[in-house]
Amino acid sequence: MDFLNAIVLFSNFVIVPGLAYGSQLALGALGVTLVYGILRFSNFAHGEIMSFGAMIAILVMWAFQGAGISIAPLPTVLLALPFAIVATVFIVLGVDRVVFRYYRVKRSPPLILLIASTGVMFLFNGVIRFVIGPTDQRVDDGARFILRVRDFREATGLSEGLAIKTSQVISLGAAVLCVAGLFWFLNKTRTGKSMRAYSDNEDLALLSGVNPDRVVMFAWILAGSLAVVAGTLYGLDKIYKPFTYLQLLLPIFAAAIVGGVGNPVGAIVGGFVIAFSEVTLTYAYKKFLGYLLPSDWAPEGLAQLLGTDYKFAVSFMILVVVLLVRPTGIFAGRTL
Repeated sequence: MDFLNAIVLFSNFVIVPGLAYGSQLALGALGVTLVYGILRFSNFAHGEIMSFGAMIAILVMWAFQGAGISIAPLPTVLLALPFAIVATVFIVLGVDRVVFRYYRVKRSPPLILLIASTGVMFLFNGVIRFVIGPTDQRVDDGARFILRVRDFREATGLSEGLAIKTSQVISLGAAVLCVAGLFWFLNKTRTGKSMRAYSDNEDLALLSGVNPDRVVMFAWILAGSLAVVAGTLYGLDKIYKPFTYLQLLLPIFAAAIVGGVGNPVGAIVGGFVIAFSEVTLTYAYKKFLGYLLPSDWAPEGLAQLLGTDYKFAVSFMILVVVLLVRPTGIFAGRTL
């Protein structure tokens, strides 16, 4: 019985949250990977694009709620998601045309594009705070839980309960659908194959008749769409905090690099590696070990490897180790 309680406790605080958080990081890292694979630079504005898309989704959600429109028991923000994707993609394409295209035509080195993306990041940052403000915003409505702790305890007779939030299931399901759709697009459509050819060998792709402007446009459309979905799901699962998305840039880039920059499969794997590393290293194991060890051996402290304040430091440590040991990541990077 104690062993089952330990498993349920670990699932409730590590496995289930890790799956949801990993799904969100994987979607964010996929956007970074697409931009890097096609445009050959690291887009530091990606975190703020996620925040911008989530902000648009929240504003549209408020409009729907004011008009009495909902899809209960599901969150209304899901209904607003397509509108947020269209608006964000439109803005991202405009930014590319105004900012990045100039440096792309001049064949500027990737470092210049990276610096330009930093300026775009601060621009988005200011706009977001001007429009929605710096305060936290709740995104969820409708049914908050699919499975509640009390119901699980009554059904199993265990002292520990398992809670599964609606947002966690939506995050995992959306990640599966987005990843499946992206891989189908890249492998089965003519445009997707053109993107892969352009990523693998730009000069040869151009000689084969690939339209570079079309490839770049679809890269931004896909990256922007994934950013909106990832940002909105993160806000739905936790709470929308404008300042958090700037910090979220570190684990997203860590996920992309750990998996192999430019490799979509690597981005997915890296997202879950980073997520579970953060969750497991910052979890307090006192109660968990209390179920598994004899009472005399039970720890007196929290048995926590790192405090939750150091959550994002875990991403940095993993990133440093990977760059030192295997710079190409788990999968050799830079190819779609």
